[in-house]
Amino acid sequence: MSATIQFDDFTKVDLRIGTIIDVNDFPDAIKPAYQLTIDFGGLGIKKTSAQITTLYTKETLINRQIVAVVNFPKKQIAKFMSECLVVGAVDGKAVILLNPESNVPNGTVVS
Repeated sequence: MSATIQFDDFTKVDLRIGTIIDVNDFPDAIKPAYQLTIDFGGLGIKKTSAQITTLYTKETLINRQIVAVVNFPKKQIAKFMSECLVVGAVDGKAVILLNPESNVPNGTVVS
């Protein structure tokens, strides 16, 4: 388990629902990954990379809703600028994406 944090620390994390609208291979990544383009509704379109190639194909990711942290600073990954962080459960080497049980509007707050 990670170190204990204060509830105020958690409230600073902005988790939102978005829909993946484009997926590309990321050959420059050290570990196999995709480049994702995600629609967050009123927050706009953001890009990120994700090491989710074990369980997901590009085709199964299109139009899939996901949970992501949208208020981290941008991060350079190889020649790609990541603007958010997709959230998933790690099972060994596989990442299982977290998503709402039913479709909700893009940009919906996760609390």
